[in-house]
Amino acid sequence: MRQALLAQRGHMFPWVPVFLGLGIGWYFTLRQEPGPELRLALPVLTVVLSGLAWGASRRDRPLLQAGFVALALIAGGMWLAAERAARVSAPVLGYRYYGPVEGRIIGMDRSASDALRLTLDQVRLGRMAPARTPARVRISLHGDGGTVPRPGQRVMTTGHLSPPGGPVEPGGFDFRRHAWFQKLGAVGYTRIPLLGVAPPEPGAARIFRARMALAEAFRQALPGETGAFAAAITAGDRSGMGQETLQALRVANLAHLLAISGLHMGLLTGFVFLSLRRLLAVSERLALHLPLRSIAAAGALVVAVIYLGLSGGSIATERAFVMVAVVLVAAMALRRALTLRAVALAALVVLGLRPEALLSPGFQMSFAATLALVWIFSLMTPKDGQGAGWPGRGWRGRVLTLVISSAVAGAATAPVAAAQFNQLAHYGLLANLLSVPVMGTLVMPAALVSVLLMPLGLEALPMTLMGWGLDWILAVARFTAGLEGARGTVPSPPPVALPMLCLGGLFVILWAGRARWLGVAPVALALILWQGTTRPDILIAETGGLVGVMTPEGRALSRERSESFTARVWLENDGDKAQQLEAAGRWQAGTAIRHATGKRAAGAAGPCEEAEILVLNVEAALASRATGCEIYDPARLRRTGAVAIYLDKQLVVTASETDGTRYWNSPELSRSPGLWASLGQRLSRSDLTAARGPE
Repeated sequence: MRQALLAQRGHMFPWVPVFLGLGIGWYFTLRQEPGPELRLALPVLTVVLSGLAWGASRRDRPLLQAGFVALALIAGGMWLAAERAARVSAPVLGYRYYGPVEGRIIGMDRSASDALRLTLDQVRLGRMAPARTPARVRISLHGDGGTVPRPGQRVMTTGHLSPPGGPVEPGGFDFRRHAWFQKLGAVGYTRIPLLGVAPPEPGAARIFRARMALAEAFRQALPGETGAFAAAITAGDRSGMGQETLQALRVANLAHLLAISGLHMGLLTGFVFLSLRRLLAVSERLALHLPLRSIAAAGALVVAVIYLGLSGGSIATERAFVMVAVVLVAAMALRRALTLRAVALAALVVLGLRPEALLSPGFQMSFAATLALVWIFSLMTPKDGQGAGWPGRGWRGRVLTLVISSAVAGAATAPVAAAQFNQLAHYGLLANLLSVPVMGTLVMPAALVSVLLMPLGLEALPMTLMGWGLDWILAVARFTAGLEGARGTVPSPPPVALPMLCLGGLFVILWAGRARWLGVAPVALALILWQGTTRPDILIAETGGLVGVMTPEGRALSRERSESFTARVWLENDGDKAQQLEAAGRWQAGTAIRHATGKRAAGAAGPCEEAEILVLNVEAALASRATGCEIYDPARLRRTGAVAIYLDKQLVVTASETDGTRYWNSPELSRSPGLWASLGQRLSRSDLTAARGPE
């Protein structure tokens, strides 16, 4: 083991974000939120372990040194995540609310039902005290007429709000956790027309208004879905995209072209870098006396900063900017830009700023693709440094490079996409081969030139060229999505499968030497576990509004339309392509589980057998005379959350059991003071006690 570690010298830094991520992941699997004492102990433990690692290095004990460093990084990751969760603490609505909603518009997008959705801050709710009012709310507009929302404008309406919902099934995606880190304390809808209360303040939301103005300019110049696509990739505004187009892009594995991520940032900055370098090289004097590579990289970095601001600065865009910034700074320093060290440094920065990003599909997929590409092309490059342009020059080499890049990136991201979204794009490689070159050679350069020429009013021609490229990409997406068998589905894997698969892949890529192939074993084991996964026989929604029972034909749903989001996620997690209406047709009366909705139906529920389960969406004490059966009503489901029942195992699993007591699902924790505030309170109480004397 000592010799194996010594052989890794020079290859150890990429493991730093891996062990930091293990600590972050460990924090999110805890059943109980760490208290202030533990959050104080974690940084102390990190420092102590770091000191022990330094001492082991002084005594030439590489095995001990590596162990202490790994433990220090794990402890540091747990501390980062815990402090981040405490630092973003904000009030969460504790009950269903109907009444006046007022706030300032800081975000606009589309809901799953294709309704315009606003994110508001500086919120006021009825007579609610400011200390209990959520910092941000998100509300969908289902009414007609009213004020046309503008960025930074203060608006009001009358709406229905509720706390962010928990997992639709135990162990599933936890929207409450996602909303907690966005300081989103309530979500809801309104059917009342929006009313403008005050215009945007002169200095407020300036970047947001510039983004929306840019998006509107593209929508005005390019008709229909083409203009909406242009607004999405330039300003991060997807509010104009239709659901059919979004679905076609997902099925064709082209949805990544919508998110302003590494591909867009890389294409844009790469175009700027090459253009500046060649433009400056026209002058022989400049070429001989100035570091053109460094100057071009600096210019590309400035463009990346501007693009980050105009695109809205989402988590995916921030992650892409960090990656590109690391590469460009390396280029400015005349160092190799695309290395595993650069990827590791970018991951370290992202996890340090936003530890919760580790759980996001965007983080997992983007770094999986980047790591795989850097590793594969490093293996293809001869060790003597010659032939760095492999796999060849000219158009054949470029085509081969494109094919290899698309295949490697697709293979690296496919397991993550399958685990997170339960689908496989069977023709994704074809769609990307036909679309990504157009995005890189036509769309992104034309978008940059359009923005630069807008102040002069000369953007018509580049916008037209951009529109042609986007029309081609949309045509490819629709054609590919329409092919038979374009979309494959898979059931959700066991919780341990994806981490095991990722760690095995990381070992293959990051370990130096033949022992790296030992990482194939956990990958294979993860796939075996995935293949043998079992889905719950019965699922009960946390509202009591929907029940799903597994049948030989697939999951049968108790309702045709209500709880559409929950129904869609259940079917996707089953790997079932059916829609809710089709799944509701599988429901048969007289089974061991009954579902009654509304007070009248619940009140009519008579006696039932001992082995039966009755699910209600109203309080059982008020509406039901059912006796002799297991009853799940809203009062019980508020305590348990969503319920999964495995008949063969005679096992009942609830969301509250799997989630534990955390900031995002326990209001009393969310109102507790942070680490330093808590310590300050204790210190002040201690000083007061000392001043008053022993009594």
